Amino acid sequence: MSGINIGNKVKEFRNLRGMTLKSLAEITEVSSSLLSQIEKGTANPSINTIKNISEKLDIPLFLFFKEEAPKDDFIVRKDSRRRMVFSKEEGISYELLTSDLSGSIEFMILTLTSGMESSEKRREHKGEEVAYILEGEVSLDLEGDNFTLGAGDSAKINSCMKHRWKNNGEKTVKIIFAINPPCF
Repeated sequence: MSGINIGNKVKEFRNLRGMTLKSLAEITEVSSSLLSQIEKGTANPSINTIKNISEKLDIPLFLFFKEEAPKDDFIVRKDSRRRMVFSKEEGISYELLTSDLSGSIEFMILTLTSGMESSEKRREHKGEEVAYILEGEVSLDLEGDNFTLGAGDSAKINSCMKHRWKNNGEKTVKIIFAINPPCF
């Protein structure tokens, strides 16, 4: 993800919403000083901080990591997927399987190493999500109910249902999911 400045994206989206640092800090419960450091590039936000900011700004998370792609780029090669990796210690990564987010569907892979979860708390988003467990066994916390899913299982998550994924096993989990409309 060289060349992508998350801080610039935060500032750009905040300004598009006509918000001050203080107003964004209040709704995200992130200090103004930390937001300022993120925007200046002197602090790196955690995945949960970025998810929180994207949620409060109503901006799909992946737009914070988007690089401009050629308009005729419809093929995505395995080694050239757009990836969001949040440090090896966190053990969480997302890969965009579509060439961009301009279509009516978003298609991604979530990878969780042992003990990792997609977020600290259940999150909701606009748009229907369908997930397919490609590898491993994962716990889906859906509106407070827990479901264990294994390779080959799938789940449909309706719009605005609060949910999160957690890998309670020893093996890495890979989940392919699609969201319509794109909102990640």
